[in-house]
Amino acid sequence: MEAQLLDQGCDGATTISGDLRARAQRVAQVAATHAASVDSAGRFPQESVAALKAERLLGIFVPKSLGGEAVGLDEVADVCFLLGQSCSSTGMIYAMHQVKVGCITRHRGDRAALERILRSLCAEQLLLASSTTEGQRGGDIRSSEAPIEPQAGGRISLERRASVISYGAHADGLVTTARRAADAAPSDQVLVAFLRGDYELTRLQGWDALGMRGTCSEGYTLKAQADAGQVLPAPYEVIHSRTMVPFAHLLWGSVWAGIAAGATQRAQAFIRNAMRHGNGQLPPGAPQFTRAVTTLRTLRSMLATSLRRYTQLMDDPEALAALEFQTLITLTKVEASELAAATVMSAMRACGLSGYRNDGDYSIGRYLRDVLSSPIMINNDRILANLVSPALMSPIPKFLSES
Repeated sequence: MEAQLLDQGCDGATTISGDLRARAQRVAQVAATHAASVDSAGRFPQESVAALKAERLLGIFVPKSLGGEAVGLDEVADVCFLLGQSCSSTGMIYAMHQVKVGCITRHRGDRAALERILRSLCAEQLLLASSTTEGQRGGDIRSSEAPIEPQAGGRISLERRASVISYGAHADGLVTTARRAADAAPSDQVLVAFLRGDYELTRLQGWDALGMRGTCSEGYTLKAQADAGQVLPAPYEVIHSRTMVPFAHLLWGSVWAGIAAGATQRAQAFIRNAMRHGNGQLPPGAPQFTRAVTTLRTLRSMLATSLRRYTQLMDDPEALAALEFQTLITLTKVEASELAAATVMSAMRACGLSGYRNDGDYSIGRYLRDVLSSPIMINNDRILANLVSPALMSPIPKFLSES
């Protein structure tokens, strides 16, 4: 029964369609085969990304009119959840790619250049990287230093010192924030989509991290020139609140939930094996397995609630801008990251020394190292600090039934 539970999607039910599920499972099998090598060598998961392309999973959110499959965000989240169980880096790369696809798809306006990019992405299965951190400001993605510079012939240029571009050297394109113009304020930003031929990267720093090693999140100087039509028409402020943050928090959270599910599955296998070899006696850490399963259920339920709420409001700009929704979706990231880390820690304690070791069948080490990235990606303390002022303005409920 628990094995079936852990194999279900983020909402506790199998929402993903049969064909898409089968394709995602084939990729997950490839990812699982190479996950240990990706982690130990700190290398890009080329095998699983090749499988994602072969199964044509990179453009599934794009409308059918542009060559995609127009699947719902809930199905994209379930693919992220499944991949997270097999290889954390593969899952996170896929999630970050889909965040950028979502931004272009939902905010492309009538710009032919952006539609061409989406058509090429679907036809050629292009992988998009993300560049939103810059210079000394780190994770403050609502501030940009480098401006868009107009060039002759309807062209633009951009030179940007990006402290992180995950899998930048391996991507077929990237989407980056930038200051709208040289005389614009740092918060007056745009989002720009570049394909590989539009830019060059010069490596600034490497990536030797505790976990998520296969994301290859190195720093680069980005130098780009492109058609001005590749700038998304909506201000980044709008894209950020309506798409970037909700997609990121829900899809990243789905990957973290997948990592937690993978660790819990491993703890389940350990306890079953211990009981088979111990005359049915539960091992000392068995109560921690109960805690892991319970926390995982809470995590998945919370993500499902946030997913449903967002999909209900996706086309309602006023509702998306409301403090109630913005607080919900922002805290989704904080809660998902902390619940996922707690689940994996309980799974390790359930396995005891077998989970602590790196050289056994029941090791939880890679899951724990990978999931510990979750509170760091857009630091939870920064998020909570930004919510202090609106929280102070909100009344505290007097009754349990108050919303």
